[in-house]
Amino acid sequence: MKAFQYNPPTEPIEIIHQDDDILLVDKPSGLLSVPGKGDEHKDCLETRLRDIYPELLLVHRLDHPTSGIIIFARNKHAQRHLGLQFEKRQTEKRYIARVWGQVDGASGHVNLPLRCDWPNRPRQMVCFEHGKSAQTDWELMERNDQSSRLALYPKTGRSHQLRVHCQAMGHPILGDSFYASGKALEAAKRLQLHAEQLKFRHPVGGAWMSLTAPCPF
Repeated sequence: MKAFQYNPPTEPIEIIHQDDDILLVDKPSGLLSVPGKGDEHKDCLETRLRDIYPELLLVHRLDHPTSGIIIFARNKHAQRHLGLQFEKRQTEKRYIARVWGQVDGASGHVNLPLRCDWPNRPRQMVCFEHGKSAQTDWELMERNDQSSRLALYPKTGRSHQLRVHCQAMGHPILGDSFYASGKALEAAKRLQLHAEQLKFRHPVGGAWMSLTAPCPF
């Protein structure tokens, strides 16, 4: 496992959608969603956006090496409304991943409970005795000699869920410093996981919205 070195990207944050209640942006890989411990980890997506939108409120987050679409609320009502959608699993999320090896089949379902691997935190692990329910659907997009491209649909929102589930399938995500090793780790300079699409109800009026952030790999 590579030692964590925080070198956040400096490019501007791309705004996907904004209105009076919500803000959706495309988080670059390598940028923390929220501040970490220590002054050296204060630079993050939330802090940068609050320089422009001081009213922003957190709804969810993405892992530091994961890129893609993330939503913030711009008032308490919107935060409560969106938070309940995530809690009740009413949102729909689609991720794109490049994984090591040739995945068999066209689609599948992973149902493996997860808990924190405390001696190695923040790593997570499969645990049937103490783990919380974690479920992921997947579809094969393409294969090549060394890797496969998958669409991943998390049905629950456990920490590192997609990364651990892919590893448990025998196909770790390329460039994953926690769950890949050897050639799978060296195959990409960044984690090949991107939150491509988020579908949710707008907190005012309840209309369904489906927004995307194009996959950069």
